[in-house]
Parts: sequence; structure tokens; C-alpha cells
Amino acid sequence: MKPKKIEQDLASKAQVTQGSGAQVKARFTTKLQTIVGAIAVASAGLFFSQVYGEATASAVDKSSAAATTGAPLAPTREQSIVTRQMAMYMDTQHYLNMPLDASVSQRVLEMYLDNLDGDHALFLASDIDEFRKKYATTLGASMKKGDLTPAFAIQKRFTERLKDYYQYSLDQLDQPQNLKRTDSLNIDREKAPYFSSSKEQRAFWQQQLVSELISLTISQEEETAKQAALKADPKLAAGQDLSPPSELNPVDTLKKRFKRKLQQIDRIKSDRVLEGLLNAALATYDPHSLYFAPVEAMEMNRQTTLQLEGIGVSIRPERGNDDYTRVETLVDGGPASKSGLVKPGDRIVGVAQDGQPMVDVVGWPSSEIVGLIRGKRGTKVLLKLQAKDAAARTITLTRDVIQEEDSGVQDRVVNVQRDGKTYKMGVLDIPSFYLNYKARRDGKNYRSVSEDTQKALIDLNSKKVDGLVVDLRGDPGGSLEEVANMIGLFIKQGPVVQIRDRNGAITAYRDDDGGAELYKGPMIVLVNLASASASEIFAAAIQDYDRGLVVGSTTTGKGTAQVQLDNLAYGLATLTQRKFYRVSGGSTQNKGVVPDIPFVSIYDEDLGERKAKNPLKWDTIPTAPFIPEDNLKPLVPQLTVASKARQEADPQYVYLSKIKEISKAHKDQKVLSLDLDARRKEVDAIEVQTLAAENERRSKTGLVPYPNWQTYQISLDAQAEARAKISEGKRPPLPEEEAFVTESANILLDQVKAKQAK
Repeated sequence: MKPKKIEQDLASKAQVTQGSGAQVKARFTTKLQTIVGAIAVASAGLFFSQVYGEATASAVDKSSAAATTGAPLAPTREQSIVTRQMAMYMDTQHYLNMPLDASVSQRVLEMYLDNLDGDHALFLASDIDEFRKKYATTLGASMKKGDLTPAFAIQKRFTERLKDYYQYSLDQLDQPQNLKRTDSLNIDREKAPYFSSSKEQRAFWQQQLVSELISLTISQEEETAKQAALKADPKLAAGQDLSPPSELNPVDTLKKRFKRKLQQIDRIKSDRVLEGLLNAALATYDPHSLYFAPVEAMEMNRQTTLQLEGIGVSIRPERGNDDYTRVETLVDGGPASKSGLVKPGDRIVGVAQDGQPMVDVVGWPSSEIVGLIRGKRGTKVLLKLQAKDAAARTITLTRDVIQEEDSGVQDRVVNVQRDGKTYKMGVLDIPSFYLNYKARRDGKNYRSVSEDTQKALIDLNSKKVDGLVVDLRGDPGGSLEEVANMIGLFIKQGPVVQIRDRNGAITAYRDDDGGAELYKGPMIVLVNLASASASEIFAAAIQDYDRGLVVGSTTTGKGTAQVQLDNLAYGLATLTQRKFYRVSGGSTQNKGVVPDIPFVSIYDEDLGERKAKNPLKWDTIPTAPFIPEDNLKPLVPQLTVASKARQEADPQYVYLSKIKEISKAHKDQKVLSLDLDARRKEVDAIEVQTLAAENERRSKTGLVPYPNWQTYQISLDAQAEARAKISEGKRPPLPEEEAFVTESANILLDQVKAKQAK
């Protein structure tokens, strides 16, 4: 089963065979993410998102030589052509019918600048004035001609400023820094003016540096305390290797980090500039029109087809020594697994394309190494691997198509005990509305979510389940055709979703199978803020038809449909050309699907469509005639009361609610103290609250409370290490995530009994 994770995943873990796709899912993928975020606010400095973001890993292309030698970046012919293509699509084919004129061009420039320097801390006001004077009204026209000169000129200046920042910080680290200052660091600079002088800017950079030193000092103090606890009781590691990080002091740690960042700058490829400009331009129209350079395009395809091209390994930085990236897991049947030459734990110290020199990747971030390893089926990649305490060896693997067999629809049965009886509730886990349309078009075997769901429903029907929970948490959506097919498995017949195109024409997808339903029993749809697009279409249809109740938290609010442009000269893109509407006439855009019965939300509400830049507006169209299949709405008040009582008594829900409250209390912090002692107190206060919430949960679930924060953190580290060794699709759900399924099953049973009582 593919868990809907709340777990503490390793943030820097990178999948070679399983990319996330460039489109960001607004998900909490870490256990205690809310508190981790709160601690980060209290203990860490301001992190420029672009400054500290890993260099984008791109396919080995014609710009590779320039990237690795530090030569000036320049666009390729293919990149110029695709820029012209994308400008044409935006100008004439987007849903908004908004020409890429001088006015829009100004907005594109502002978006591009903000995407590069969102905290207004690298560019100077004079840089911005210069860019606006040169490019504000002409950037769109340049794109239409395939002229990337403005983007590369801005990137060049950005690179210069970025190098200035790192070099200044390195110079400052050669001098003593006062960590007991009385001033504060402003961490809310999104709307702040750009600095007017280098002197003013460097004063801010110096504050930033002090903040990072404070953060590292606190972090290392906590790591020292953890290692002391481990030394006193090695059993706390639960058999996992919890080796300590490098013993560098905070100053040397930052020096090492900044020197690496300077090296990464010289490895940035022209794909990054291309993606930066095109995605800034597309974001000016809406949040879901996106451009993907070749490597990111591979990830996009993986998400929609559950098929990828690679060697079949997942990698991540080595714990305790981030100089090295190691192999974590192998995909059964993939080239790495079949070769017998790759083992979990192997360090990747070099990568080479067939016939090209070996690249030393020690010290490289995982994201860049992924970019070197990925490639098309039939091509070869050479890996220089090093097992622990062994000499390095070089192997050659041929990339292949890998099917993600443990991904896709999963079904299972959970038991609910009530009044001395056991009720069987089926659970359908739908990770996305996937369809390998290219394979279908080419007459090859293909997978689709509707066909996999049919098989799962047949299995559950054979087990005579008393009800069904359709779990759409974290489902980012997918094929519109597939979600229409899916809805048809649960309703008799009628319209399932309405679509309006850029010209205002409205059409409806219908289920016209004569009233056939593969599953006819009671059902509930479980959603959260990360349920988006096709997930929302499904939930809305089930809700409108009164076929089942929707429970959880309000969904993302992505009510737009994109066409995939896969015939571009370079990479691929998605372009918003339609909006979809419920059969009842309302859009899910912005508003999302509001659950009939609410659960605690584990997400930061800022992550939904409602907080995105330039979202399309909510509106309505006429209702499509349909016939509701039940009358569940009158039951909602009594079911809500019963559910609320259970949630208030459930240790898992109480725990999640308290963690959410702790996070919320620190969410709006705008400044950070630059006094080490004050920051320690802030962190200590958060840790005390968090440990209390965790120990209350443990006491109420029959577990022994943790004696201190260090023991608690060691337990989380050990759990994360153990789970990282299990492929994602096979990790068992954690108690706090399973609580949502359990409560959904209980509501379903309440619904069944309430109907029987009538």
C-alpha cells in the first residue's frame, strides 16, 4: 500500500527512478512537518529559496560543456525555438485569451525577478531599475522571436550577485561574529524594497550570516546531546546506523557549504535559465501552466504513466557525511537490480555518460547526481561506486523502461469493531489518476487508474465488504478521461463533470452505460488539502450525486484542465485551456471541495490554490441535469457529532491538533532574534510543547513516554532510517495517518446504521 505520508522523510532524498514531477504537490511529506517548520522559524536563519535551492539537474545537452567549465551560459537553438513556441501558445491558446503584449510583458519580468530573488536580497534597486527600463515592455516580444538574451543577461547579473553573497559570507567567516546581538533579522522580505546600496545590502547579509551561525550552533548542540544519549544507551538506535554528522564547528560548516554553492553556480546549465523564464511567463497566466526541460519532463511523464526510464535506484545523501550520496533502494527488475553489481549502501563517487569522461560527484547534491544518472532507454551510464571500507569500482548499466509495479491503485480491508460485531470496510488507495496514453496510442500494453480500480473493486466485492473508503489524500490528479471513467464505476448514469473552454463552450463528460455500477454499496471519499484536480472532480461528483459523503479537509481548489504539449522542440509543457465544473454548476477552482464532515488538517493552509499567485477565479455555470442517488445530507449533522466526539477522544487526532496549534502559534513570526540565548529559549519552548504532545499520545496508546527531547529525536531518526530502506509503495502507514482511514470507516458504519434505522 502506498501510504499518504505524514512521516519524517529525509528531505534531501532524491529519487532516480521516481521523480516528483516539476509540478509541486502541496503536501506535508514529513512526520511532524508542522513542528519542524515551527522550529525552523525559531532556530534557523532566512533561507533565500533560490540561493539555497539545489542547482537544477538537467539532461546532458549542448550547454553541458559551458556549465562544467564555467564558460558563459548561452541558449541553444532548440531552446530558442521552444521559447518561440511557448510564447505563441501563451499569446493565442491560453484559457484567459490574454495576449502576450507589453502590459503582460511587464508582469512576466516582475515574476521572473521575484522567482530569482523572492526575498529582494540579492539584486540591488539599480539592477531592477535597469532591467525594467531595458526589458519591461519588450520581454514578451523577445520571447515571440525566440530571443533569450534578456533572460540570460538577468541570469548573468543574478549569478554575479549570488557569488558576491557567498564570497562576502566567506570573508566574514574569517572574522569573529557576535552571536549575542540586540538587533533582529527581518524574515518577511517578499514585499520589501530592494536595497539601494551595497552597504545596506551587506549589512543584511551579515545579519543573515549571524542568524545561520546561531541556527547551526543550536543544531550542533542538539546533535551533541543526541550522540551522548546514544553512547549511553546504544539500543536507542534500534539497530540503525545513526552516525553523527561531520564534527566541523559552525563556522567551518558554513565555509564548506558556501564553497560548495560557489562550485554549483558554475555547474548551472542553460536549461535552468530556460525553465526560469518560461515558468515565470506561464505563472503570469495561472499556477498550472508549466514548462519542463527534458529531465523534468521525464519526471512529469513518470507521474502520469507510472513508467520511467532509468536504472532503477533511489539515492540520498549519506547520513553523517553529506559529501557522499549513496544508493538507498533498488527497484526489482530494474537494470541496477538485474546486474547484481549495485548494492544498497554503495556510495556514488563518479558518473559518466557512455564515451565521456568520468565526473567526480563527491560533494555534489543528490539532485545534480540524479540528472547525470537519468537518461533514455538503451543509453549507457557508467557509475563509480564504493562500498564501505572497499576500493571504488566502475560499472556500466544500460538504462531501461521501469514499471512502478508497487505504485498505482491498492486495495485492502480494515475491520471495525462495534457492538460485538466485526464489520469489513474496503479501502481504495488512489495515488493519482494515471494513464499511459502514449502506450495506448501506440497499441502497447498500458496501465490506467480506471482499469486498476475495476480489478480492485472486483477483489473487494468478492470479500463482501460492508462499505468502501476511497482514499484520495495527496492525490494530485491526472487524466480527465480517467476520472470520468472512475466516477462511472460508482454511479448509475448521467453527467460526471462539465468543461468550459476558452471560447465559453460548455460540454459534459457523461456516464452512459445503462445504469451499470461496479460498486453499489455505501461509500465515503477521504480528501485533504493535497487532493487536487481530478481528485476534486471525483469527490465533487460523489458529493453532488449524494452517492457518498466526503470527509477530511477542504481540497486544493485546482479547477482547471491543461493540455500537455509534448510535441515541442525541447522538453514539454502544460497549458491551461479549460475549466471544469461540478454537475451542480459550481467550480472547484479556488474553493475546492468542502468536506461534509471535517477532520483536522495537517497542512499549512497557505499551500492551497487560494494562496497561489494568479489563480483563475471561482465562478458558476448552469447545472447539468442529473438524478441524485441517495439522501445522505440529512444524516450529516448526527454523523458529524459522533465523529467529533471520537476525534476528541482519539490520541492520534489530539496529537495532530496540538502539533497544528504549536505550528500556528509560530507561523506568523516576522523577525528572528540575533541573540543566541534568546533563540535557544524559543527552541526550548517549542520542544517542551512538542514533547508533551508526543508523550501524551504515547501514554494514551500504551507506549512508554520519552524521558527527554534527545531520546524522542533519536527515535524519529531511527524510524526514518528504517523506513527509508523500504520502497515507498511498501511502507506501512504510521498510526497518525491510519487514524484518518479508521475514522472514515467509523463514519461509514455510522452512515450504514443510520440508514438502517430509518
